[in-house]
Amino acid sequence: MTFSLSRFVEDVRAVVPVAGHARHERLPDGRTTLVFRVIEEGRKGDVCVAGPRTQALFKNAPGIARAVILQFKPGWSVPLLGVAANALTDRIVPLEDLWGRSGGDLCLKLLAARSLSEVLDRLSHAIALRTHQTFEPASARLARRAVRLFEGEEDRVETVAERLGVTARHLRRAFTENVGIGPKDFARTVRLQRAVRMAATSKDWGRIAADAGYYDQAHLIADFRELVGLTPGAFLKRPGDGGPAERFHRAGVEQGDSRPEDAQHVADPHPFPP
Repeated sequence: MTFSLSRFVEDVRAVVPVAGHARHERLPDGRTTLVFRVIEEGRKGDVCVAGPRTQALFKNAPGIARAVILQFKPGWSVPLLGVAANALTDRIVPLEDLWGRSGGDLCLKLLAARSLSEVLDRLSHAIALRTHQTFEPASARLARRAVRLFEGEEDRVETVAERLGVTARHLRRAFTENVGIGPKDFARTVRLQRAVRMAATSKDWGRIAADAGYYDQAHLIADFRELVGLTPGAFLKRPGDGGPAERFHRAGVEQGDSRPEDAQHVADPHPFPP
């Protein structure tokens, strides 16, 4: 039976800094990521888990030769990482601290990989092993069902809880444990992400606010200030992700694929030296 990363992973990004500079950017989105970094021109590296963010993070990342970032779908921290998602919130934790020796062994295997495709194969194999070694609580499945509703048409916690047949209190507890932030905060990140996507093609903030689910433009600006630390206009003028500081490839994770698409479409076709 072929193992499919698409059940657990929704996005893969391979990053190759340009001129030795890379800028790391994360907006609140209720996601946990696994980051493999190669440093010191390939001589060393690490594998870390970055938990969900409650506020945006912008920072320069010097010394990175290349990196691969796996973004997990919400609700998989317990079965894949062996820890509640809210234990990772706003934290970056070495994978070895979560997986023990197997986390360190995985880093060595990834450093020895000769291509992005091989890196993804080895990550896929490691994640497949974890799914057979850990227990998935029923609360994780409940949280993932709630995520789908919040990312669809619902934004009220009480309405989502009623649709799922549980109390709002039960939903808050299950959601926080398995996603890393509360359901109300998650609904805010959904609106924020919608607004960011819409701003890529429109600068009509009044229309963006209405279409993204805000009460009005003032509501959108207040959320941007609190979650991102910038006004919407200042956010659009920030140093751009994927701009002159780095090149990257987002690999789609198709249903039924054993891994995301191969590296032949990466901007730098050989980010991992032969």
